[in-house]
Amino acid sequence: MLDRWTMPLTHRPLERLAHRLTGRATPDQVTFIAFLIGISALPLLAWEYYGLALVAVVLNRLGDGLDGALARVSGRSSEAGGFLDIGLDFVFYAAVVLGFALANPAENALAAALLLFASIGTGTSFLAFAIAAKQQAIERPHFPNKAFYYLEGLTEGTETVVALMLFCLFPAHFTTLAVVFAVACLITTATRLWGGYWTLRRHKAGAQGTA
Repeated sequence: MLDRWTMPLTHRPLERLAHRLTGRATPDQVTFIAFLIGISALPLLAWEYYGLALVAVVLNRLGDGLDGALARVSGRSSEAGGFLDIGLDFVFYAAVVLGFALANPAENALAAALLLFASIGTGTSFLAFAIAAKQQAIERPHFPNKAFYYLEGLTEGTETVVALMLFCLFPAHFTTLAVVFAVACLITTATRLWGGYWTLRRHKAGAQGTA
């Protein structure tokens, strides 16, 4: 929901940083290093080092934006890089939720399971539409720098980052926060399935009408 406003704000500072890295690292290397930092949040959360886990989350998200900026400024954008980026993103998101379940299974496990269930819907609807949109050559006007069609929803990247940070800042309230975010994810799944289905239907009808 907020990505169309937050992404333009981060492009310029990330591109300045990317210019400094040009020739020193590849976008895929940045992606993988950011993932390794982010995945360290799993054991940190399990051991209840919430402050360090928050640092890992923030650095991972910084790297997630930096790899795309580096790809653009260095002319090394690729579908392979976009695939690696989004694939590792979803593994990282799930790892953070799992970390909270391991930290306090008695209190957190059910809420974590609900959130993982809900996030499967957001992820699959997001990626499935991206594949169909690519095949149908549907443009993505709001997110021209993305490697795939960015299907919007109530819980996008910005909301997910905020949720992960709130989990780390207020671990005692993880259950409540996770349930609230899970409900938002379920709403996102429903709207994406509905909107994606009718977008593809209208696009096909329009293409047939002009044939």
